[in-house]
Amino acid sequence: MLDSVNGYLVIAHLAILAKQLRRALVRLRRVLLLGRGMSKQAKSVHDIESAIISTEEFKKSGMAAKLNWLRAGVLGANDGIMSTSGLILGVAGATTDRAQILVAGVAAVVAGSISMAGGEYTSVSAQKDSEKAALAVERKELRDNPEAELRELQWFYEQKGMSPEIAQKVAIELTSKDALKAHAEAELGIDSDHHVSPAQAALSSFVAFAAGGILPLFAAMGDANLRIYLVIGSVIAALTITGFVGAKIGGAKPGRGIARNLLVSLLTMGVTYAIGYLFGTHIV
Repeated sequence: MLDSVNGYLVIAHLAILAKQLRRALVRLRRVLLLGRGMSKQAKSVHDIESAIISTEEFKKSGMAAKLNWLRAGVLGANDGIMSTSGLILGVAGATTDRAQILVAGVAAVVAGSISMAGGEYTSVSAQKDSEKAALAVERKELRDNPEAELRELQWFYEQKGMSPEIAQKVAIELTSKDALKAHAEAELGIDSDHHVSPAQAALSSFVAFAAGGILPLFAAMGDANLRIYLVIGSVIAALTITGFVGAKIGGAKPGRGIARNLLVSLLTMGVTYAIGYLFGTHIV
């Protein structure tokens, strides 16, 4: 019996050592891969640190657009969950007829999804038009007065803390590569190579709202005696998930985001249910 226990302990110890060795090998592989991408001249400690920082910043900038779309998706899903559940409970407060609740829920999901998509398409289209107009003005200024634009770009970098000499070198080098892109990023905060897509934004909002609205709609199709509790339970579960994801994306504490989601949603459902109950059973 003792030998068996000792054998298990040895196996467990070996497993822990193997896991630690595997992690060390993964770290070493990452360092080697990063080292291959660095310049051959980056031999000093300062150069290596600079290369690592540059690599991380490049990854962050590449993820920015994806995070924005994900954040928009979370907000769209929240809208779908809250709007649909509020309308469903409003109707459920007035009637227990499943067909009427189903019609109201489907109408809420469809109308809300189309409304969100249309609003997003209009908003992003206006943003895209504004960006193109600003770029056209900047392009004309670069063509008509390149010296003044170069000095303006230098001034922007001076305002960020660079010395006049360094700012001038940076401005000259960026202008020699792509003057319009340099001015667009520094002055306008625009990436001249990429513009947001209104169609993609509209589709994302449509899908996000519909996905959020379907869950309380399905819950409302349950047993009539449990319908309200099923809807509330499904909404709490869904908003807990979206609140957690939204907080993680923004780097905030999940507790606050979840609490805000639940507070607004419960308030919405409570008010609409009270209105439906009052008008459906006492006035009509």
